[in-house]
Amino acid sequence: MKAIRIHDFGTPEVLKLEQVERPEPAAGEVLIKVLAASVNPVDWKIRSGDYGAVGEDRLPMILGRDICGDVEALGEGVGHIAVGDRVFAFLEMSRGGYAEYVAVPAEHLAAVPQSLSAEEAAAVPLAGLTAWQGLIDHGGLQQGQRVLVHGGGGGVGHLAVQIAKAKGAWVATTVSPEDMEFARKLGADQVIDYKSEIFEDVLDPVDLVFDLIGGETRMRSFEVLKEGGILVSTLGEPDRETASKFKVRTAGYMAKPNGGQLAEIAELIERRKLRISVQNTFQLSEAAKAQAVLENQHTQGKVVLSVT
Repeated sequence: MKAIRIHDFGTPEVLKLEQVERPEPAAGEVLIKVLAASVNPVDWKIRSGDYGAVGEDRLPMILGRDICGDVEALGEGVGHIAVGDRVFAFLEMSRGGYAEYVAVPAEHLAAVPQSLSAEEAAAVPLAGLTAWQGLIDHGGLQQGQRVLVHGGGGGVGHLAVQIAKAKGAWVATTVSPEDMEFARKLGADQVIDYKSEIFEDVLDPVDLVFDLIGGETRMRSFEVLKEGGILVSTLGEPDRETASKFKVRTAGYMAKPNGGQLAEIAELIERRKLRISVQNTFQLSEAAKAQAVLENQHTQGKVVLSVT
């Protein structure tokens, strides 16, 4: 099969289209014929050598953390999925999605909503589960709460805004000027231009901050939290000493594959509570170009590779 692999860390040019052995599904696994794969910031961070969890001992490596495809074959013990089913999944780090086939644990899969194209479906798993687990599992989001999502125009952010709204929250988001109207269409109740507005000056206190930016933005976020509120970040554990000073809680996490939660996200899509924005689609052979766009240009929503 064809796959995009890296043998060294570096610029997008280290991404190579190669012939590799097709995987075989082990017990409890499903072989997926990949139709589309999402491109995420973690991909270019791994490729560049800036992702601490992946060292040279993991090379060569197929990149890509989420896919949409059709079930090609079943491993022993898989009974609730049939050959030909269209599914999507968030992949473990050891299983790359920039490939024509990938073997995936059956419990990580969910049926693709009928309303989505393969490219749209591939854009959902990593971003959707990152948003879901941050807001609900770690943030304990409740109906009626006030939520601030930093970076509401991006891949994870645009889904986080919609998931929070679907769960009955009031939602504010910080975005770049070109994403203001996009964020309003997502349903955000207050849209803040981070380049011209100071969010802590224009926002009343919130129960939950979902941080996708880090750095100074994350530190300033303590100022807008209600006492007892929570700051959840995808970029490591927020400063606990500062949290204690403001009498708030913190959570840092990394999203994990979860087919059950992905099915709940699919249900929101079917109910039209959640829509997916794909800004750019590239061919598998154009993975280097796709990563360069995501790394160096402003993107609204997701970037996807069409595999077949």
